[in-house]
Amino acid sequence: MNNKLKSTTEERALNIIYRPLMTEKSTNLNQYNQYSFIVSKDSNVIEIKSAIERIFKVKVTKVNTSILKGKIKSFKGSSGYRKDLKKAIVTLAEGNTIDSSLDIK
Repeated sequence: MNNKLKSTTEERALNIIYRPLMTEKSTNLNQYNQYSFIVSKDSNVIEIKSAIERIFKVKVTKVNTSILKGKIKSFKGSSGYRKDLKKAIVTLAEGNTIDSSLDIK
């Protein structure tokens, strides 16, 4: 199996990372040097890692991903679903930080 890390282009990196996830739980993770992002559903861990390193110029040690299923919501008597989201929790190397007020798009 070929485990070469392919570097993503600048354009692909900006298409992978949608926005930072700012919740109370993700804010508490910042003290452990972990940051949360909403990412593209078709991206994998290797692409997410290289995109974060390319955009923010930091060293990433670990990436965990999970898919958040959309909730059922009703609007004017008809029900529907919200979209599914993919969340990535990125752990940075010691001494690296990301400015939380930074907006990507």
